[in-house]
Amino acid sequence: MKLPRRNFLHLAAGAAALPAIPRFAWAQSYPTRPVRIIVGFPPGSGPDIAARLMGQWLSERLGQQVVVEDRPGAAGTIATEALVHAAPDGYSLLCATAANAINAALYQNLKFDFIRDIAPVASIGNIPFVMAVNPLLSAKSVPEFIGYAKTNPSKINMASAGTGSLSHVSGALFKVMAGVDLNHVPYRISFMPDLLSGQVQVAFTTITLSIEYIRAGKLRALAVTSATRSTALPDIPTVSEFVPGYDATGWYGVGAPKRTPADIVDKLNREVNAGLADRKLKARLADVGVEPTPMAPAEFGKLIADDTEKWGKVIKAANIKPE
Repeated sequence: MKLPRRNFLHLAAGAAALPAIPRFAWAQSYPTRPVRIIVGFPPGSGPDIAARLMGQWLSERLGQQVVVEDRPGAAGTIATEALVHAAPDGYSLLCATAANAINAALYQNLKFDFIRDIAPVASIGNIPFVMAVNPLLSAKSVPEFIGYAKTNPSKINMASAGTGSLSHVSGALFKVMAGVDLNHVPYRISFMPDLLSGQVQVAFTTITLSIEYIRAGKLRALAVTSATRSTALPDIPTVSEFVPGYDATGWYGVGAPKRTPADIVDKLNREVNAGLADRKLKARLADVGVEPTPMAPAEFGKLIADDTEKWGKVIKAANIKPE
């Protein structure tokens, strides 16, 4: 899949066709009223919590209230479409997630182009997943799991949060790279009860959702899905230690409508990155499974473009179709 990556660099550098002096003055006074962060997931979800933590920080730094507006539905596309149609003035922002990159590759009929229509502002952090199995499964490591799956084809059920979700494509990437056959079982509600009971045997799930079950011995963590080990589970290896090149990491970040003035984008980027360096905010983000990852706007744009291309290849290879 060939993507217009230069669009991100263009947006990140600033595409606002405004005279230099008014733009500077606008950014100097910004914000003069409340700012909203639109979240495409329900209250209490990971993106909602991360947006509220960052919103509180930004409220203190910017001197204006930053409010979170939850618009759940369609894996974040409802919220993203609302942001696309908002004024490019810095007062409407989006809590962008890895779901946006997946959706861009999965759905052909979206009413927006995420790469073209969203200006990358700042990364908030990475969200490592964990490959967790029910303890009744004999496999105690990734190599043992692969061996069992190959000798017992189609006998392992893999739960996910739904077709096209990050938990689904993370598992699909593992299937392709490890050469195993797993039965995908998508859920509209939490799959955790069935994973705990053994109705499904494996899931690629957030560390936040599973860590207490792992600590209690109710689930067995075989590996984390990020390229490096997680600070939350430092003794658990990465999948890539056994399947070279594997990396399936979620992320949260901040986006704005295209043509948002570059000075405002840069100001927001500086304040978000300052929050990611703050000891207290870092600790609070870590509590919800977010590993702070400060980036410049162009770096964040490249991450999104790379992720969209990557998941597009996985979706094609695994023949994933939208529901």
